[in-house]
Amino acid sequence: MTSKKKRSLPQRPTLLSSTRPQVPTRAGSTSNPSSRSTRTLIRQYHTLEKRLAQAKRAQDVSLVSDLRAQLSGLGGLKSYQQASLSGQSAERGGDSSKVLMQWLEPYIRTSTSSGGAQKFRLLEVGALSPHNECSKSAAFDVTRIDLHSQHPSILTQDFMQRPLPSNGEDLSKDGFDVVSLSLVVNFVPDAHGRGEMLRRVGKFLRTTNTQSDPAIDADDEPLKREIISPFPCLFLVLPAPCVLNSRYLDEDRLQAMLESLGYALVDKKLAKKLVYYLWHLERRDSGKAFGKDEIRKGGARNNFAIAL
Repeated sequence: MTSKKKRSLPQRPTLLSSTRPQVPTRAGSTSNPSSRSTRTLIRQYHTLEKRLAQAKRAQDVSLVSDLRAQLSGLGGLKSYQQASLSGQSAERGGDSSKVLMQWLEPYIRTSTSSGGAQKFRLLEVGALSPHNECSKSAAFDVTRIDLHSQHPSILTQDFMQRPLPSNGEDLSKDGFDVVSLSLVVNFVPDAHGRGEMLRRVGKFLRTTNTQSDPAIDADDEPLKREIISPFPCLFLVLPAPCVLNSRYLDEDRLQAMLESLGYALVDKKLAKKLVYYLWHLERRDSGKAFGKDEIRKGGARNNFAIAL
C-alpha cells in the first residue's frame, strides 16, 4: 500500500497583497447592509484570511483552494471593502479619521497662526474613500493607497512594497508628517508581518518637525514628556479586542514596542469596539526584539500578536 503524497505549493516571498485576493463583486448587491450583517461579513472575512495564510505556510494546496472558494462565496475583497465603507458611513459614526483630526486640530491652528503656510503631508494606508474627515482639511496634502483601490483618487499599492523616500535622512521632500494605519495592522496575517509594518512606518516620516520639551532628558519617562508638536506621527487604530483581550498583547506591551521604535504617546482613546493611538516619532529605532510571548491567560483570550 503506497502513501499518497501531499502536493506542495512553490515557495515564494509573501507580499501583504497576496493575503487579500481580488474577486469580482456578486451581481446585484446594491442595498446597504445592516450593521450586524456588516460586522458578520468583516469577521468572517478576517477569519478566512487568517486560515488562508496558515494554509499557505503549511503548503496545503487543497485547503488553500477551499478557503479561496469560501472567500469568493462571501463576495471577495470588494464585498469586504463595501462592508468596511458601510461601517465608516457618517450615520454610523465610523470614520476613524475624525479622531485624528480632533487630536491634530489644535496643533494645526497653532502652526497656521504662527505663519506656517506649507501643508502637512499625510499617507493614508488602506484608504477606502477619498471623502473622509482628513480629506476635508485644507491643512493636509493626502496620499491614499490600498491593495486594491476602488477609487481613482486612491493608488493601488502594497505599503510593504512602496519605495522608500530617497531624499536623505531628513526626508524633507518625499517624507510624510503623518502616516495613518487605521484597521490595517490587524489585517496582516502574522505577528512578525505586523511588526515589520510598524517598523517600516518610521522610514517614511520626516523628522525635521520633531519637537518636544528640551527641559526633560530624552530617556526620562518619554511618555510623560510634553509634546510641543506631534509631527511627525503615526495614527494607529486597532479593533479593541486586539489590545484589550489578547493573549499576547496589552497596552503596556504595545507601548513598549512603540517606544523601542522611537515613538512617544501623544494621545489615545479606548472605545467599545476600537482603540485609537497617536504616536510622535522622536528617536531612532532601537532595534529591540519582541517575541510572541503570553502575557494573559484564559481560554476566552484571542491570539492577536505583534512581534518585532
